[in-house]
Amino acid sequence: MSAPYDVETGDAVHPGRPVQVDRYTVGARINHWITAISLILLAISGLALFHPSLFFLTGLFGGGQMTRTIHPWIGVVLFFSFFGMFLRFWKANLWKSEDGTWMRRLRDVIAGHEEKLPELGKYNAGQKLVFWGMSFLIVVLIASGVVIWNAYFSTFTSIEQQRVALLVHAVAAVAIICVWIVHVYAAIWVKGTIGAMTRGQVTGGWAWRHHRKWFRELVSSRKSGTRGTLAE
Repeated sequence: MSAPYDVETGDAVHPGRPVQVDRYTVGARINHWITAISLILLAISGLALFHPSLFFLTGLFGGGQMTRTIHPWIGVVLFFSFFGMFLRFWKANLWKSEDGTWMRRLRDVIAGHEEKLPELGKYNAGQKLVFWGMSFLIVVLIASGVVIWNAYFSTFTSIEQQRVALLVHAVAAVAIICVWIVHVYAAIWVKGTIGAMTRGQVTGGWAWRHHRKWFRELVSSRKSGTRGTLAE
């Protein structure tokens, strides 16, 4: 019998008081934080080059010339790091019928009325939108970034193409910063989420409350224990 679409390698339930649930492996957490740090560094260095009033931020990278040099290379690191995350998580982020229901009940989500929401897999609709939004925007950023990377690719593009690419790059950069802000805010808002990405584990109660379908799948795959014990 094949595993459910959103049960990933390393996901497991450990009975006890409280029950502990493995949500992210060490590799997945390292992958996430490399991506996160790269995105933050790109945002700061990009803003430093975006407007004269923010040029002082180049001091964090050794000056304007150094910032121009390392900014695209950090982008390369981000692209490959996120590509690793994409391979890990794309299947668990596929859209399901319960995600549409979750979106239609967004007021209950904001109000914290968990009892009115459908049972969810490993990720809710908001997390999936962030994942696919990030995926799209990073592809746009790397593609437009290559066009305007004059040190290596200026001979392959025209001035007009570079101007269009620069505009697209700037718009995509602002968009991904906004998506990142939403991602961080949601992680802080839902208590226990940040701990999942630092320690790799959540409690059974957290999993039962926020991702009950995924939790049920883990319990079923373990083939031991009772719902009442594991949901404590």
